[in-house]
Amino acid sequence: MTRGPVLHGELVRLRPIEPRDADRLWEAVQDPEGMRLTGTTETFTREQIDKWAAVVSDRPGRFDWAVVPAAVRDGVPVSDELIGEIVLNDIDPQRRSANLRLQMLPNYRGRGYGREAIEEVLRFAFVGDPEHPGPRLHRVGLDVLSINPRAKALYESLGFREEGRLRDVYPDGDGWSDAYVMSVLEDEYRTAND
Repeated sequence: MTRGPVLHGELVRLRPIEPRDADRLWEAVQDPEGMRLTGTTETFTREQIDKWAAVVSDRPGRFDWAVVPAAVRDGVPVSDELIGEIVLNDIDPQRRSANLRLQMLPNYRGRGYGREAIEEVLRFAFVGDPEHPGPRLHRVGLDVLSINPRAKALYESLGFREEGRLRDVYPDGDGWSDAYVMSVLEDEYRTAND
């Protein structure tokens, strides 16, 4: 079993994806804008989403977290409902590298939840903590579509640097979208966060 740790921020708490998240994950794959901005072209069935939610947190080489609000009242979370998902996958222990992916549900975009989720995952990936040492990566990479300048600006503000551009790599309606390949290295992360 590879279930990841629970990560805590001021706005969000990241917990491993669980079967109960299937409804919200299904909602995410029904969001045309979210699917377009992430370059997702596959069509999913509800059965596939239910199965994915039940097993993904137990798959090796990756961490899949539900982004949930961090707000508590009387020591109890106000809500434990998924508002987005963030994934650290394609973890390569020899190269000490991984890929990052984030998708927020429509009502939670542009409100700071995604930014903080990324910050928490990068801290886990590069530094860890005494309770959860993390994978101690050297590089975290991602690709972002050219049709999503807000996401590119967010990643740049978090220290990701553009490495290159893949031309016409994602279908977009009747046309194509380029993708920027971006990464942040451990020394860049540590310098920016010391």
